[in-house]
Amino acid sequence: MLEIRVADRSDLPRLTEIYNHYVVNTAITFDIAPLSVEARVPWFDEHTAGGRHRMLVAVEAGVVVGYAGTARFRAKAAYDTTVEATIYCAHDATGRGIGTKLYAALFDAIANEDINRIVAGITLPNDVSIALHERLGFRRVGIYSEVGRKFGRYWDVIWLERPLRL
Repeated sequence: MLEIRVADRSDLPRLTEIYNHYVVNTAITFDIAPLSVEARVPWFDEHTAGGRHRMLVAVEAGVVVGYAGTARFRAKAAYDTTVEATIYCAHDATGRGIGTKLYAALFDAIANEDINRIVAGITLPNDVSIALHERLGFRRVGIYSEVGRKFGRYWDVIWLERPLRL
């Protein structure tokens, strides 16, 4: 049975483990070296302040198998009603609908916040992530070409957006 709940500081080692798999093995994230749990504390704290910025985890049989969150998009005040979404599932827990459930719960959790837009950036190619976002109401708005260099090559990033309330 899958449980979705608010992330807790005790989840941080597992969140870091999930993330570091993608750092080492994919271009999905543009971090190029694995991060320590201690290095992830400021990131975690930015996502768990409540209000617009949240972090939820999916737990199966007592193990965190994924997480989704919203965070500040840009530091300037006029951007405050836009949040950037992030989502990661453990590499061995993909393709089971966990991401859909996480995002649905996250968007319900922030439904009454002062948010106008949710944005997401996805490294290309990533058809699975694009399909997930589009199923949940995101639409493609543009591509930044060759903005990240990892594994000896440049990668494009597609940007998607959706209103909080569909």
